[in-house]
Amino acid sequence: MSTSSRNRSLRIAIAGFGWWGRHIAKRLKGHSGITVISVVEPVVEAHADIRALGLEPLADLDAVLVRSDVDAVVLTSPNLVHEEQVIACASAGKNVFCEKPLGLTAASARRSVAAVEQAGVHLGIGHERRFEPAIVALKTAIETGAPGTIMHAEAAFSHDKLIGVPNGDWRTSKATAPAAGMTGMGIHLTDLLISFFGRVETVQAMTTSRSLEWETGDVVTAQLGFEAGMTASMSAILHTPHFIRMHVFGTRQWIEVLNESHPDTPGGKVDYLVSETGRDIVRREFPWEDTVVHNLEAFAAAIASTAEYPFTPEQMVHNIEVLEAITRSAEDRRTVGIAELA
Repeated sequence: MSTSSRNRSLRIAIAGFGWWGRHIAKRLKGHSGITVISVVEPVVEAHADIRALGLEPLADLDAVLVRSDVDAVVLTSPNLVHEEQVIACASAGKNVFCEKPLGLTAASARRSVAAVEQAGVHLGIGHERRFEPAIVALKTAIETGAPGTIMHAEAAFSHDKLIGVPNGDWRTSKATAPAAGMTGMGIHLTDLLISFFGRVETVQAMTTSRSLEWETGDVVTAQLGFEAGMTASMSAILHTPHFIRMHVFGTRQWIEVLNESHPDTPGGKVDYLVSETGRDIVRREFPWEDTVVHNLEAFAAAIASTAEYPFTPEQMVHNIEVLEAITRSAEDRRTVGIAELA
């Protein structure tokens, strides 16, 4: 890549102008290193809102893929089309950033990664929580051995931001958003746990419907067993006040991260607690940071060859293996081994 290309702002198109596409477009407005060129949205009624942000609306992804002034495409489209769109972008020589999930099955994720690798372009993934300063501090503590032998972790990501979504929307369907809150929230937790502990070996999961008339359910819980020996439990609830927590138990310390606000909501502190036997709990506070933009900046840096992207293709695929295992386990409440998905 030439020096001029490295110094040039990354020119992107956003495909999808729903909740998250709107959020990314607004957060990148005026960014010095990433320029939104256009927004793909097949619902033409939304084009006025796109123009109001000073952006060009397009009705079809193909119109972007032939553009020489677009370096990368950010997919914020419905889950079921992610594989098709990743492959289309890669085939057109475009770098592609896919909002989670990368796919709904392990085979789908593998096909997307293979297409990107064959095309020689970069793949980004919408797991912004790895960029939270408190999560970085927790991962550093785990890597340096501060907690001692890791015994177990508890993780939760729940909110009520989507309760107004009408029944029949793609977010309410098992076919497009399986296992209740997994594709919207829980998949962020499994990504973090994989980054902490490595590969998952077994999964036991349950879903239920308590208040929303959604086919996919509104509660998911899962127990994970890791190849390295530790265990984890996680939950995602689609109808409760905001709650984001990560708690890691070690033989010397437990460490908890508790977020006051959602990644899309500026403000609110992040509490970081460390406990050791016989000592007072140590408390630190981290401010909210725009980790969604941090992730996109890391993607841009990888394209410019100035830094390695902190997600490996193997981790991206493995997270979808875990998603598929949770989906299968929740159907009949049996233990599913990741090896079954090979």
